[in-house]
Amino acid sequence: MSEPANPQPSTRDRILIAAATMLGEDPAARLSVRTVATRAGVSTGSLRHHFPTQRALQDAVLAGLYDLVFPGDPIHDQELPPRDRLVACLRQILAPLGTAEKARRAWGLIHEKLIAPEPTAESREAYLALDRESQQRVEHWLAVLGAEGSLAVGDNAQRARFLLTVINGLSLERALPGAESRLAAETATLYRAADSVLRD
Repeated sequence: MSEPANPQPSTRDRILIAAATMLGEDPAARLSVRTVATRAGVSTGSLRHHFPTQRALQDAVLAGLYDLVFPGDPIHDQELPPRDRLVACLRQILAPLGTAEKARRAWGLIHEKLIAPEPTAESREAYLALDRESQQRVEHWLAVLGAEGSLAVGDNAQRARFLLTVINGLSLERALPGAESRLAAETATLYRAADSVLRD
């Protein structure tokens, strides 16, 4: 009896894999239709069938990357207090940075691709896609807390922007020279930010 053949990824999946690979190699990569289609081994028409706009492609790739990197979302773990769940979620954003060395490399690449050169339309769109996905993810967490009554009705977009500003500061702080371990200070900052939003 022969082994069943491994099913080939669908055209849509091949496109997403190619685009995600490109972003993994260069976070500021421009996901142009032609480049991604070539990488995926599909026609540009086929890519447009699945993703009519460049933004649709970028949003789908980023959503898939978040699902892959963050498979379990602690915001739904109601055994934990709301503030602990929110902090655990915020830690998910910081987690890929890992060590100080990894954070330095990440910020070095961001500086090289998005800060030092004059922004192009492509680099601006790549950054805005990442920013939009982060904003939506944090707003989702806040909406879950709001639906269960742990967060007062308010402007979740503004709250998410505040939390992401804190995260950006902490991630940059990880890249800078400092004390051997900043975990205690980072934890205190995350809880202070969470408490500020939950009391808002």
